[in-house]
Amino acid sequence: AVVAARGDNLSMIACDVITTPAHMPLAERFQHIYQSLIEIIGIYHPNEAAMEELFFAKNARTAMTVGQARGVAMLALANGGLPISEYTPKQVKQAVTGYGGAAKDQVGEMVRILLKLSAIPRPDDAADAAAVAICHLHTASVLTDNYLKLR
Repeated sequence: AVVAARGDNLSMIACDVITTPAHMPLAERFQHIYQSLIEIIGIYHPNEAAMEELFFAKNARTAMTVGQARGVAMLALANGGLPISEYTPKQVKQAVTGYGGAAKDQVGEMVRILLKLSAIPRPDDAADAAAVAICHLHTASVLTDNYLKLR
């Protein structure tokens, strides 16, 4: 998600998810993620980046793959010259809803309200990315003309 802040006004610039086909070899999937993020940076020229910290996953293989994809995303953001901040899911929920234990639907609804959207961003990962952006803008007190992106 790319979110702009001007004063206390937040607005959604772009919100989407990067998907890769499950049948694609892992290295090619990571390459697609990297290239997509570099393209997004080139289009929107954000000043900063924020990511949600890795959560505990029950499946070790899934956790490893998510961790690797996260590393690829961090590399793309760093190569794009962006400082990267990380937030726990609890911090994101707290910043967006005022309650660190908020449910996913509550977070989505607050994203909709705070960004003055007609609907909650879909899929859920897009709403989560927007929530991380909002969290960073609030937490880092960069409410100027800064842009933010990606989970």
